[in-house]
Amino acid sequence: MGSMDCATTAVGTHYFGTQELNPLIADLVHSNLPAFIVIKITVTVAVGVIFVVAEKTLKNNKNKTDKSFKIAHNTLKAAYIGIMMFLGIVVANNIIVLLRVM
Repeated sequence: MGSMDCATTAVGTHYFGTQELNPLIADLVHSNLPAFIVIKITVTVAVGVIFVVAEKTLKNNKNKTDKSFKIAHNTLKAAYIGIMMFLGIVVANNIIVLLRVM
C-alpha cells in the first residue's frame, strides 16, 4: 500500500499537477521527485521491517499466555490493521483524484 501511495502520488504530481498534502515532503515532490520516491519507499520498507521484527520478538516470548503478551500482540495487530486501513484510504483518494483530473 505504501508503494502504491508513492506511485500514485508521483504520477499525479508529475504528470497531472496534483498536490502532495503531507507538509513535510510536499516541496520535495516538486523539487526532487527521485528523492521523494526514495524517501517514501524507504519509509514504507522501514515500517514493514518494524512490524516484522516486532512480530518475531513477540513470537520468541516463551510465555504466550501472559496478559502483557496478549496486550502487546493485540496492539501490534491493531496498529497493522490501522496503518493498512489508513494507507488504503490514501491510495483510494489518490486514485479518485487521478481519475478526476484525467
